[in-house]
Amino acid sequence: MFDFRQLRYFVTVAEELSFTRAAQRLYISQPPLSQQIQALENDLGVRLLERNKRNVSLTEPGRLFLEQARHILDKAEEARAQMADAATGFSGKLRLAYTVSVTFHPALPQTLLRYRSFAPQVRLILSEMYTEQQYAALLSGELDVGFVRDEPEHPGMARNLRLDVIDREPLLLALPANHPLTDRDSIWLREVAMEAFVVQPRELAATLYDRLAQIAAKANFHPLIRQHAQQINGLLVLVAAGMGLALVPASMRSVNLPGVKYLKLEDPDAYMLLALASRLDDPNPVVRRFLSAMTEPE
Repeated sequence: MFDFRQLRYFVTVAEELSFTRAAQRLYISQPPLSQQIQALENDLGVRLLERNKRNVSLTEPGRLFLEQARHILDKAEEARAQMADAATGFSGKLRLAYTVSVTFHPALPQTLLRYRSFAPQVRLILSEMYTEQQYAALLSGELDVGFVRDEPEHPGMARNLRLDVIDREPLLLALPANHPLTDRDSIWLREVAMEAFVVQPRELAATLYDRLAQIAAKANFHPLIRQHAQQINGLLVLVAAGMGLALVPASMRSVNLPGVKYLKLEDPDAYMLLALASRLDDPNPVVRRFLSAMTEPE
């Protein structure tokens, strides 16, 4: 069966209509070129070229085969380029997840926009997922990269994961707009120890739930939980309705819900981590390229 070298030789001879000029273009001597063309014709069982001492011309089968040979060589080059892109992380797919709260942080759209311009051939598969679910999906191989809000809850997970910190986002105290403390710029959490709070269920959002409990414990009180909301933006609706106060990431200011005011918290632990999580030493070139591109300074 013919090979790609024979196809290139034939196309060159067909374009030059001269074995001498074709041999010069291919940087080979004329006898091996003639031998390869003859071997190609023998394999196909047809005569592709008419030649004599002065002229070379294409036969009718030769004209038809020239079109197919060019198409095959073009496809082979396209496949080679795609494989090279895949090997260097510029094509393929990337499965990426993020928590609901990250949708309000500028890092998510900025990262996606930057990466799309950097590797437009990579297919992004996006999903919304809580932090602990992301860690489980990473370790099971169902996810490549995640925007997470905390370190793994179980220390054993950390041995197999890589964490690239993007931000330590301040937490704010969300209050009803008619609350007497809204004339302040900042507050310590202990100053509202006697008030009710609204939170997400811990099984859905352990990071924020535990951070409230941690800050409150250092202030020597246990927060009174009055109501739960399934989504973080639902907390603001409950705050506006006067159901209680809430701790939210600073990026939630962008929601700008009427009836809600935000105060800076002075407590030193009043922040949420934002990081890119991935499997440690993941061999996938798409993942390696994504992490190097997104964690290096622009």
